[in-house]
Amino acid sequence: MTLARIDDLGDRLVVVNMNSARRGALSPELYARIAEACAAAAAPRIRAVILTSEGTYFCAGGDLNVLIERARLTEDERRTKIDGLHGVIRAIRDCPVPVISAVEGGAAGAGASIALACDLIVAAESAQFTAAYVKAGLVPDGGLTAALARLLPRPLAMEMCLLGRPLSAERLAALGAVNLVVPPGQAQSEAMALADALARGPRGAQGAIRALVASAYDTSEAAQLDAERAAMARAQGGPEAAEGIAAFLEKRRPEFGT
Repeated sequence: MTLARIDDLGDRLVVVNMNSARRGALSPELYARIAEACAAAAAPRIRAVILTSEGTYFCAGGDLNVLIERARLTEDERRTKIDGLHGVIRAIRDCPVPVISAVEGGAAGAGASIALACDLIVAAESAQFTAAYVKAGLVPDGGLTAALARLLPRPLAMEMCLLGRPLSAERLAALGAVNLVVPPGQAQSEAMALADALARGPRGAQGAIRALVASAYDTSEAAQLDAERAAMARAQGGPEAAEGIAAFLEKRRPEFGT
C-alpha cells in the first residue's frame, strides 16, 4: 500500500497526502516520502510544501505494535529507529520553502510533532493535538517538547505531556500556536490558499525569513542582529528586492517569477 503520495500542483507546490489507513500511522516509508517532498522543494519552481491527509485524521503517530517489537531491541538499535523520525523533523525544518500542515481530525504523538514542526498550521475546528505518551509509559520524541516550549506557556505544555490531555485546535489558535481554524473538511483547501499566496511571493526572501525566525529561538540577540544584518545586506542587492521596491514605487503588483 502506498503510504503517501506527492503531487506537484500548478508546478509550484508539493503536497504530501498521508494515507488514511490506520489513521495515518507513521512508518519508515512515510518518513522517506516526507523527506523526499522536502528535498524536491529544492527545485527553484517549488514555493511551498503541504502535509495533509486523505482521510479524516491527520496522523495518529507511532504504531504501538511496532513499539512492542522495539522493546526487544538494544537501546542503541532503538535510538537508530528514533533517528528516522528525527530526520523527518530536520527535513521539515531545513526545507528551503515554507511547509504547511493541514490538520483534519487530529494529530497525536509524533503526528503532532510533524504538524507543529511546520511553518504554518491550518486545522479543522474538530481537530485535536495530543501527546499521550505518558499513558503508555513513554516520553515525547520528534522534537515535540521543543515545539511546545516555543509555542505554549510552560504549564500548558506540562498539562499536555504529563496528563496526556488533548488540546483543541481552537485553544491552540487562541494561544497563537495554530494559524487558522476552519470548518471540518476545509483544512487542505485553506492550506492551498496560503500556499498560493506564498507562491506569488519572493522565494529567496521567504527562505531567508524562515532561517532567521528559526535561529532567533536559540541565538543571542547580538548573534541574531548579526544574522539579520547579513541576510538584509544580501537581500538588498538581489533581484527580488529590486523588483519589490520598483513595484511598490510604481504602485503595481510585484512579479517575482519562479
